[in-house]
Amino acid sequence: MDDSTSETPQTDVSRETSGLGGLTAGLGATRTAADIAANSTLLDDTETPLARAAEHSVLARQSVLNRPAIPRPATPRIFVVANQKGGVGKTTSTVNLAAGLAQLGQRVLVIDLDPQGNASTALGVPHPVGTPGTYEVVVDGAAIDDVAVPCPDVDGIDVVPATIDLAGAEIELVPAVAREFRLKNALTASKRTSPDNEDRWDFVFVDCPPSLGLLTINALTAGSEVLIPIQAEYYALEGLAQLLNTVELARKALNPVIRVSAMLITMYDARTRLAAGVADQVRDSFGDIVLNTYIPRSVRVSEAPSYGESVMTYDPGSPGALSYLEAARELALKGTS
Repeated sequence: MDDSTSETPQTDVSRETSGLGGLTAGLGATRTAADIAANSTLLDDTETPLARAAEHSVLARQSVLNRPAIPRPATPRIFVVANQKGGVGKTTSTVNLAAGLAQLGQRVLVIDLDPQGNASTALGVPHPVGTPGTYEVVVDGAAIDDVAVPCPDVDGIDVVPATIDLAGAEIELVPAVAREFRLKNALTASKRTSPDNEDRWDFVFVDCPPSLGLLTINALTAGSEVLIPIQAEYYALEGLAQLLNTVELARKALNPVIRVSAMLITMYDARTRLAAGVADQVRDSFGDIVLNTYIPRSVRVSEAPSYGESVMTYDPGSPGALSYLEAARELALKGTS
């Protein structure tokens, strides 16, 4: 027998392994997910999608360890999370950004304005018929401070829950006086939206229904900023012009300070050219208001609501949770620039 066969020859490693080989070398200088998105040259186009996804995950995990504290805003920032197209990650983004900001030391209020009550479910807040919540606020004039309840899983989050009763609010508000200002008046009257109150809410997220009816108009009248989640698929772009037109009409007629301040790309699949094409098109059209952090398509993000949790508590080390945490940080710092 040939003696040369007794030695195992050294073979080249796979492309997946070689793509991951440089990960540990550059971890001394922490890079956030936003840095990665802004500098696509950090990733070699010859690597496989699996290697790219792994590098994103490792670098994002490293950034969490050295994350600087975020200062509280001087006044509460009221975000209207809206998109009349369903299934784009609107509610998912609302609850996970809220949880991310709470983990970054902010006090957050989530107002569930969708009769389906999905935001309430995802934050572990029971909302059977008859539970005091947004219906009582916009229809009966109840005080937000009286109906807001703490999130059981995340310190720093309060929730105004929604019940199926809210489905009839659109009709009941039609003859009401100042029907577009019901939510704004309730927020203005709250002690915890006063800048002088140390226990104030720093961020308020209003999760709108997938429509442009009176409930969404109430949100646009009450808010100061609009956050639009956009799924990384071309169908998600349909109707965006109508939403932007509605925001502009609300600005001119009802609320001169409302503006679209952020767009968030959700369900981003780095393995496809389609997702990259949609993201590039959105960024070309809307520029800096598009957050650098994209939210990846993730089973863990989809699973979390079935356990009455956000992905931030369900699986805090998952790529989806890390991306939402980075998006929350970016959203908070965006307002200070």
